[in-house]
Amino acid sequence: MDLKEDERIDDLEYNNLKIIQNKNGFCFGIDSVLISDFAKEVKNNSIGVDLGVGTGIISILLTAKTKISKIIGVEIQKEVAEMARRSVELNNMQNKIEIINLNIKEIINKTKKENLSDNLENNKIIEKLPREEFDFVVTNPPYKKLETGKINNNEYKYISRHEVTADLADFIEVSRYLLKDKGTLYMVHRPERLVDIVELMRKNKIEPKKIRLVYSKVDKEPALVLIKGIKNARPFLKIDKPLVIYDTNGEYTDEIYDIYGKNKKIN
Repeated sequence: MDLKEDERIDDLEYNNLKIIQNKNGFCFGIDSVLISDFAKEVKNNSIGVDLGVGTGIISILLTAKTKISKIIGVEIQKEVAEMARRSVELNNMQNKIEIINLNIKEIINKTKKENLSDNLENNKIIEKLPREEFDFVVTNPPYKKLETGKINNNEYKYISRHEVTADLADFIEVSRYLLKDKGTLYMVHRPERLVDIVELMRKNKIEPKKIRLVYSKVDKEPALVLIKGIKNARPFLKIDKPLVIYDTNGEYTDEIYDIYGKNKKIN
């Protein structure tokens, strides 16, 4: 496959899967790997949406780890969406994964019947995302509020890390719109936003059902939170045991090796 300037093909270290990344853009981290594993409980033949699909890693890994029927990845950045499409083709997953270039706010505008796009092509794309038709939504949204954290001068990285084009409330509202009754939302985010996440999920009738905190090391503060919510479910929250990424020797823990589908290295 031909690569564009500054692009490279990286090994996902799982089932010989590959992904195209731009060294000047936002490259995936372990959070994407963890949320794809967290969501692998989705039922066979499910249809879902990956909101803010980025490079396509979550959709690609989830397709490899499950027997879902189809997943639609939504990405606002045109160049990133096009790169994700080529990664899908690189892994021969075109029959399972569709990447579309769209701002998720246009789906929200549709729900409110206001500010519909004048772009007919965009409106055709929106029709691929009908109300209450999807079994699950998975998302790794931007973590940082505007005007917080370090501002990156690289536009691609800035949009990927900060709530520039859509915020947490937008991602959860769109999830409510897309999900069937009892459909499931899987999200990875920062622990400091957990209260906001739970509040917004309940506001949108998505009941938090499972939370798992992720630690870089056992003696550190949590770095990530994985959260599962079910639309129109009854209240009952399960807190899973912590997930620790590195052991005391700086090596991946057994569970992380399992997630990558690899055996732990023996020195």
